[in-house]
Amino acid sequence: MPECVLVVGATGNIGVAAVKGALRSGRQVLAIVRNQASADKLYRHVGSSESITIVEASVTSDTGIKGVVDQVKAGVLPPFQHVYTCVGGEYTDVPLKDITTERLRQNMNMSFEANFFAYRDTIGYLLEQNNPNSTWTICTGSQGDDAMFALPAIGQGPLFSMATAAARENEKTNVRMNEVYLMFRVEVDAAAAEHGVSSSSEFASVYEGILANTEIRSSRVRVATPADFKDLKWAKKF
Repeated sequence: MPECVLVVGATGNIGVAAVKGALRSGRQVLAIVRNQASADKLYRHVGSSESITIVEASVTSDTGIKGVVDQVKAGVLPPFQHVYTCVGGEYTDVPLKDITTERLRQNMNMSFEANFFAYRDTIGYLLEQNNPNSTWTICTGSQGDDAMFALPAIGQGPLFSMATAAARENEKTNVRMNEVYLMFRVEVDAAAAEHGVSSSSEFASVYEGILANTEIRSSRVRVATPADFKDLKWAKKF
């Protein structure tokens, strides 16, 4: 049976790339979506529903992803050997002084907490399975360092520390933990063509490369230009 990738944030620009990369590597996908409309959106972006299993859950809830893992353990959903998480908040240029408390908390929930839940509630399962090929991948963005847009920058910052901590904790386990650090805009193919930016299909090659190269472990994969999609640049995080 082919390996399977659990994708958290599957319908976003980066999530679609993760799904495409997983499928192109010969793996199946277990995609978490909000509802059937989101599932249909994913199918349109990918171009097919083949080899994709859909499960509805709220990734911003502290029980949503755990519920998905519980269904996997119960045999209701297919087992997975890999996780890719890329839940994001608003991409907006609202100034710091204009960010309301409600908006801040909502974005921290989407940008940080959802990705934290994804790690906390899936890593134990991967360790229990003890599959030597398992990987856990998170995509972060350079907004966290550059802060051109304050709100998305605030959400990215904590992910850097989380990714490093997770890399340390899994350096000698069966799970290859890695961070993809993306430094420019990627959008689903139709939007990318319209806006003149890189596409999800192009960015998918990065995940293909990580899955294929067992030397990439506890590392940050730095994607600074489109040339880095296939010629991966990585360095150990510590």
